[in-house]
Amino acid sequence: MIASPSLHLLGGVVQGCATSGAFAVIKNNGSVVTWGHPDMGGDSSAVASLLTEGVVQIVATDAAFAAIKDDGSVVTWGQWNRGGDSTAIATLLAEGVVQVCGNTRAFAARKSNGSVVTWGDTFSSGISSAIAPLLATGVVHICATSVNAFAAFKANGSLVTWGSQFFGGDSSKVAPLLTEGVVQVCGTNTACAALLIDGSVVTWGDDEEGGDSSQVTTLLTEGVVEVYSNYYAFVALKADGSVVTWGETSWTRQYTKHLSDVVQVCGSGGAFAAIKSGGSVVTWGDDWGGDSSEVAALLTEGVVQICGGEMAFAAIKADGSVVSWGDSRFGGDSSAVASLLTEG
Repeated sequence: MIASPSLHLLGGVVQGCATSGAFAVIKNNGSVVTWGHPDMGGDSSAVASLLTEGVVQIVATDAAFAAIKDDGSVVTWGQWNRGGDSTAIATLLAEGVVQVCGNTRAFAARKSNGSVVTWGDTFSSGISSAIAPLLATGVVHICATSVNAFAAFKANGSLVTWGSQFFGGDSSKVAPLLTEGVVQVCGTNTACAALLIDGSVVTWGDDEEGGDSSQVTTLLTEGVVEVYSNYYAFVALKADGSVVTWGETSWTRQYTKHLSDVVQVCGSGGAFAAIKSGGSVVTWGDDWGGDSSEVAALLTEGVVQICGGEMAFAAIKADGSVVSWGDSRFGGDSSAVASLLTEG
């Protein structure tokens, strides 16, 4: 049995983060407390002296943590081949780090000089010799785009990608379209989509999970304001409130082609939920989140935000209450705490 920390250690928590089997929290004094599976980041004893103060953010892969400190250094722990061991690039992480992000198996850090440093599983973080010079300067933001790939936004509006070619890490086929004006990027498990400033969308990666948007190309040339994804498909929200879908769900396009007045979309593992301008919610996809019939009466008005988990959704309403649906094992059933979710 894996022990949890004593309750007195968890007062004053300001941020939490999780791997697949452990938790880490930052307290208001800048220290870190961890618990859970020792090989997945639950045991931070090897770096405990570095986590007593000054930590401002923690991010995770599926089995390791990385903590950014207020002096710009980074501390890592957890499974070595998931980013827990950063000794090989320790000197590069000793100062000047302003952002860190993780995919399932690797980390990437952006430094104040605009360069990028990566570590962890090389399948997920590998930077080719052709890409490396593009990440040496001018990077203003980094993010994980899929389970095994990253992307970097540059000051000139271009986008650089790396990681596994099987998971959207290789965007060379569409590289000429990503040289300027990129404002957003998101990914399914194995494909990516970028939104450009002119309202058009560019896709790459695994064709079946959204890398191929050829069937809806004419609908993605203008007017898109945001792109959303779940594990297998994409949804583009257009300025007129309509949506465009593509990826591994032929039924999705049939269902959503008449959907209008949408203001926000959220994805879970295999489903989507959309908030309409009147505060009602429409869902589609697999039964673990795509079917909201059991709570439909509570989703007709007043919803202001939706959050998606792996197989469930939670909707926040204007009165401060929360409505959940989907697989009960993944948060779809909140009946045990219903009295705490009725307001505030």
